[in-house]
Amino acid sequence: MGADNRRTTTFVVIGGLAAVAVAAAVRRATTAPSSSRDPPSSSPSSSSAEGGGGQGQSLAMKLLDRGLVPDWLVRRQIRKLLGQRLAEEDTGDPESQQRRLMDVVDMLRDESAAIAINTDEANEQHYEVPTEFYLRVLGKNLKYSSCYYDDMDVLNAAKNLNDAEERMLALTCERAALADGDRILELGCGWGSLSLWMASRYPNSHITAVSNSRTQKEHIDARAVELGLDNLEVITCDVNVLDFPTTGSDDNDGDDDAGGGGIFDRVVSVEMFEHMRNYQTLLGRIAGWMKPNATLFVHIFSHHRLAYTFEVRDESDWMARYFFTGGIMPSDDLLHYFQRDLRLAEHWHVDGRHYQLTSEAWLANMDAERDALMPVMARAYGPDQAERWWVYWRVFFMSCAELFGYRGGREWIVSHYRFEKVVK
Repeated sequence: MGADNRRTTTFVVIGGLAAVAVAAAVRRATTAPSSSRDPPSSSPSSSSAEGGGGQGQSLAMKLLDRGLVPDWLVRRQIRKLLGQRLAEEDTGDPESQQRRLMDVVDMLRDESAAIAINTDEANEQHYEVPTEFYLRVLGKNLKYSSCYYDDMDVLNAAKNLNDAEERMLALTCERAALADGDRILELGCGWGSLSLWMASRYPNSHITAVSNSRTQKEHIDARAVELGLDNLEVITCDVNVLDFPTTGSDDNDGDDDAGGGGIFDRVVSVEMFEHMRNYQTLLGRIAGWMKPNATLFVHIFSHHRLAYTFEVRDESDWMARYFFTGGIMPSDDLLHYFQRDLRLAEHWHVDGRHYQLTSEAWLANMDAERDALMPVMARAYGPDQAERWWVYWRVFFMSCAELFGYRGGREWIVSHYRFEKVVK
């Protein structure tokens, strides 16, 4: 989910899913992590008591691991937990609510901090899962982020997934103001849905795509060869150390960038900022890679007014532990506070129900492909852990669907922004 990564990664639910069974109040008998600053390993292959059926595991988690909790109960508990999270994050008055938001802003402005944390965990949780899983679960473009539907009937979500992928890809290019001949940078390219789309539809452009995943690069490179695309380059790099020339010295369009510019006309990022922890430094670096008249397009999932981090505190922080370590839920207005180097020019909202239907489509595809996917799970997590992780992925997709569908898609949404470079 991600950048297309997810994502991605998507991602997003607030935790507490370990208590999803009838014994929801039962807590782990053994000690919880001693500090929220020292989260336990989230290795998917771990078979420890923290999720692998160990002696210290709660009854609720054991029932969940074995797939004994019906979907209707899982979904009901997710909705309950979403309501609890909203109550926890709402301070009750505008002054203290704004102070809480500014605390998040100050954290993301700390230029001494790493741009991203827990990058290895995030990579392992989503992007090193075998590509075959995504080939069977996502749509034909392998878009691991929100799609855009014209039919809001959940029963048709899977059937309409391919069209919904293409609709959001086209909308992204439109809102990013792409033109054939642009030099384009995509930060967090996921499985290449947008990179390959841009490369095929803008043949005179050169696209540089950045991923933190070896398997994603291998897949995109292979698809580019199959499609006969020679204008796409995929780089595997941790965003903390990513860098590009800022002089335009290797730009072939003859522009003079001596006035303070980089080499890219357009920068796009889909569901990557949710994994970042130092917006100020990141946006400053991006600005340095951009030509004077360049733009940055950002697609994130968000809450319409609340911003909060995902921290592993105890067994109840299920999402932070297994799927979104080091992540953040941005508020829709969060990026407004980061205009030192880039100026916000446009801002759009996408109804959360589009992501709800996307997640429901992934879940339906996963269920339809169970026989083919169980061996994939066994290779990824070990034969003794395959069933448990099958359940976890299903709950993850249900969690995303319930979150974005909450209150008719009006709480958690998708936010689009286009920034222009500030020429100083």
